[in-house]
Amino acid sequence: MSTQAATESATWRDYYTLTKPGVVALLMVTAVAGMFLATEPAGMIPMALLIPAVIGLSLAMMASAAINQIMDQKIDAIMARTENRPIVTGKINTRAAIAFAVLLAAVSMALLYFLVNPITAWLTLFGFVGYAFIYTLYLKRATPQNIVIGGLAGAIPPLLGWTSVTGTVDPYALLLVLIIFVWTPPHFWALAIHRADEYAKAEIPMLPVTHGIPFTRESVLYYTVLLLISSILPYLTGMSGLIYLVAALILGLVFLGHAIALRFTDDPKLPMKTFGYSITYLFVLFTALLVDHYIPIMVLPVG
Repeated sequence: MSTQAATESATWRDYYTLTKPGVVALLMVTAVAGMFLATEPAGMIPMALLIPAVIGLSLAMMASAAINQIMDQKIDAIMARTENRPIVTGKINTRAAIAFAVLLAAVSMALLYFLVNPITAWLTLFGFVGYAFIYTLYLKRATPQNIVIGGLAGAIPPLLGWTSVTGTVDPYALLLVLIIFVWTPPHFWALAIHRADEYAKAEIPMLPVTHGIPFTRESVLYYTVLLLISSILPYLTGMSGLIYLVAALILGLVFLGHAIALRFTDDPKLPMKTFGYSITYLFVLFTALLVDHYIPIMVLPVG
């Protein structure tokens, strides 16, 4: 397909797909949670700050996703999970995708720097470069610990949300980063187990390819235990209350049940069940943090 034909056939849905909207939505849940958790209990965020922060962070994540697909188009063409992405199919050509990603990134940086605060803009740039370039271009192809090392870039959205409101890096925000950082390996390795043959075909050194599926199953279990411990730190440090603690324990124990089953049984459906639950886990966990933070304004006075 020619460059002109590819550009003309592209629709807004193709560009929307290029931004990995599902991934961005999940990350923005954690970023928005960071914003509201940075306020005083039951506090609110001025719309003049909230709107540019949400839009700016969303655009940065969308730009990172687009760059990721530009860099990975040869790999994506090999794997069944990604073979229908718009660059692979030719609906969007590489030049148009680059222009789109640069536009998103530029608007994002402008919004964050001038309408939010410089520290959020710089931290967002760090996350953008870390994921779109360091992870995608180097780590993904260099080491089976790619997800662990590169996970830091994907774990910073709640910190970005927090700094959007306060302009400071707070230890509580770093706790939220820690949770996502520890969550990332069991989340992604469960998918990698299911797609091990495809990663091997694409010559990507994911853990199941380099160390085998049994070792990866054990690693998922160990990281899930570590995640359960990490998830109760907000309660232990006084950041959150009992509502969050109960939710974190229930969610973590269910996740642990998935990881144990994945470790000790050979059900071929378990890797994707574990992967699917991990997404639900993160969404509900951060929702529980918000509910716990705002429960005082949700309780009606008696009498």
